Amino acid sequence: MCPHQPSCPPAEALDREAARTMVAHPEQGWSLLCNGVVLFDDTGEILPDGAVIEPHRPLAGVA
Repeated sequence: MCPHQPSCPPAEALDREAARTMVAHPEQGWSLLCNGVVLFDDTGEILPDGAVIEPHRPLAGVA
């Protein structure tokens, strides 16, 4: 359970990346969010259930 107020979005939510960072390893390119999501610098993710979200960084110059 998230101890923050207001609570961080759950891993299943579309805004899951808005959860607070619990552990950061910028030298390795990843962070662990409060909701259990591992967020990578390239915007890829691993959800707590093991599902993989492909990187979704916006393309430069695309409006």
